[in-house]
Amino acid sequence: MDLFSRSNPADDAPLAYRMRPRQLKDFIGQQALVGPDKPLRRMAESGVVRSMILWGPPGVGKTTLAELLAHASNAHLEQLSAVMAGVKDIRLVVDHAQQISSSTILFLDEIHRLNKSQQDALLPHVESGLLTLIGATTENPSFEVNSALLSRARVYVLKSLSQDELISVMRQALDDPERGLGKRAIEVEPSVLTALAHASAGDARRALGLLETACDFTQQEAGRERLPESVLDDVIGHQASAFDKQGDAYYDLLSAIHKSVRSSRPDSALLYMARFIQGGGDPLDVVRRLSAIASEDVGNADPRALPLVIAAWDAYLRLGDYEGQRAIAHAAIHLAVAPKSNRIDQAWKQAQQFVRQQPQLEVPTYLRNAPTKLMEQLGHGEGYRYAHNEPDGYPAGSAHDCWPEELTKQSFYQPSGFGQEKRFAEIMAWRNSQDKEADQASDA
Repeated sequence: MDLFSRSNPADDAPLAYRMRPRQLKDFIGQQALVGPDKPLRRMAESGVVRSMILWGPPGVGKTTLAELLAHASNAHLEQLSAVMAGVKDIRLVVDHAQQISSSTILFLDEIHRLNKSQQDALLPHVESGLLTLIGATTENPSFEVNSALLSRARVYVLKSLSQDELISVMRQALDDPERGLGKRAIEVEPSVLTALAHASAGDARRALGLLETACDFTQQEAGRERLPESVLDDVIGHQASAFDKQGDAYYDLLSAIHKSVRSSRPDSALLYMARFIQGGGDPLDVVRRLSAIASEDVGNADPRALPLVIAAWDAYLRLGDYEGQRAIAHAAIHLAVAPKSNRIDQAWKQAQQFVRQQPQLEVPTYLRNAPTKLMEQLGHGEGYRYAHNEPDGYPAGSAHDCWPEELTKQSFYQPSGFGQEKRFAEIMAWRNSQDKEADQASDA
């Protein structure tokens, strides 16, 4: 089942291209999809390929799987990149598919980049079966592909390769005398392959690229080529591991920071913050998220949380990036260690929901301003009790609860028993007792 298109790749082609599997049995990784009796294996064995979207990070075999499946089904394969292709290119593929006798598989790389008109041009031909679509994407297709097209394609999730799988990929290249480096019989210490695999971050294409570069620095020892550990610093260097700032990884890391802080795990929060910033994320995006956490997840359990985050935000802008990052870390650690309460968030959502159901809500007249004589005559402000003139600074009694008379009184905010909010609960309980005493006195 060799792929004729790669049966004799040029010797000067990149190693990653030369070593792309020609047969499904040589494919390393994704065993949940290509292992015995798994969906893509069954498609290849039956020769019947259905429309699908392959979703996974770079270098995990999306393009190779499309080629292998097309070859297994004896279908004509058309390949387009959504970055470069337009509606005209899609129509050319459709015209060609209508003219040939064999079925056509369209492999569409970076399908998440298709705009609406391109997706609309593609949809009827996928629906009719003229084209079998295999889309590849590094982004969540449920956000980027319209529901009509998505409903006609099964989504398969591909995973980053494990370190052992990456080492197997590199050993395959080192041993293959036809397409790989086997003719050179290079001696490589296991620790070197482990380091290269670690630096590749689950990407087989990157692993083979690093291996190929490393093998340019082999040393001759006793008439044999040897790849020593000493070349690793020059080959690997600093691995920036950047990510697409509009992609899933960006938002996944922000989510991981938020959930680590909410779970009171400062070390995990720092881990994901460091990864986010190292990958090119804006530290201000972190501090914005921390600001939300301060009210949503810490709240009045520690009223210092929000001012501290705002101070960290200000410090970052005043001090610059290097020192400012430390201020943001300061705030993140405080939020993670602080007692937690989501009672502010719950109270606000309940208030919003209640108000949506009360379109006629009006402010009681005693709470209204009376800047003019007419408003004063209408009773605006009449009966308002100035809290600072009241005993203990509290106008006790339900007659001054500031709630509209026509609405049933609600209790949105219920303090928790954590941190400062426990003290808030005690204060509110005391005020409730004062209300009851005042109501009983007025009824007597």
